[in-house]
Amino acid sequence: MGGLTKAAVPRETSPDVPRRPGPDVPERPGPDEESEIPLSIALRVEKLSYTYPDGVVALHEVSFEVREEETVGIVGRNGAGKSTLLLHLNGVLTGTGRIEVLGQALSPQTLAQVRRDVGLVFQNPDDQLFMPTVYEDVAFGPMNAGLGDDEVRRRVDEALAAVGMTGFGDRPPHHLSIGQKKRVAIATVLVMSPRVIVFDEPMGALDPVGQEQILQLLEALPVAKIIATHDLELARRLCDRLLVLDAGKVVADRRADEILSDDELLRAHGLRPCLPPAARC
Repeated sequence: MGGLTKAAVPRETSPDVPRRPGPDVPERPGPDEESEIPLSIALRVEKLSYTYPDGVVALHEVSFEVREEETVGIVGRNGAGKSTLLLHLNGVLTGTGRIEVLGQALSPQTLAQVRRDVGLVFQNPDDQLFMPTVYEDVAFGPMNAGLGDDEVRRRVDEALAAVGMTGFGDRPPHHLSIGQKKRVAIATVLVMSPRVIVFDEPMGALDPVGQEQILQLLEALPVAKIIATHDLELARRLCDRLLVLDAGKVVADRRADEILSDDELLRAHGLRPCLPPAARC
């Protein structure tokens, strides 16, 4: 699979922002400045909480920000709240608190636009692929957005090329390998020109070759990325920052290299350091 460039990914805009921004996030505005969100902030979550109908508190006052083209990893033990958090970012679940995408608060009135701006790639691609052919799966979003046939075809062709799946449009998704399905699932998101892409365990069920292909793809995507993962090697390779989530709370939000070198922190929150001290990640 060849390398990707900004031109290879369907985009409506291509903001001129740094490829790898530093770890220091701009200060949050005061109460009187709430609407003046810095342009470099792609997504902001403020005091997000969520309780399941059975009374289990899944998220408790989670707050963080993600810059455009920054890659932020969310790590934590099973049950920490990672998947629940991801499902809030484009309105699949609704808790209390505030979510802003490109300065626009997520609400019932803005939900359709937020779902175009924030693409969600599920851990299991079979949860995302449901049409008879790859082409129809990737075309589903733009067709339902009312785009014309020529524009839909252009976007589908570009999205499939971006994930290395050109020529697979007529194939039934259930005939694909798990790695191919994951790439098509990413294409179903890219086709909508998102500004933020959220991935839930993108390495799940992949063999080493498939893992490397997905890693290269994620590295090349020129958008803000939020990746929930148990794979600390993936986090080391891809992420600018890491949030450690435990019992629905953010217990650490620091540069990835700082988190990954803190064995005490990782072990305290159910994570195994990815390499021994002699080969520190």
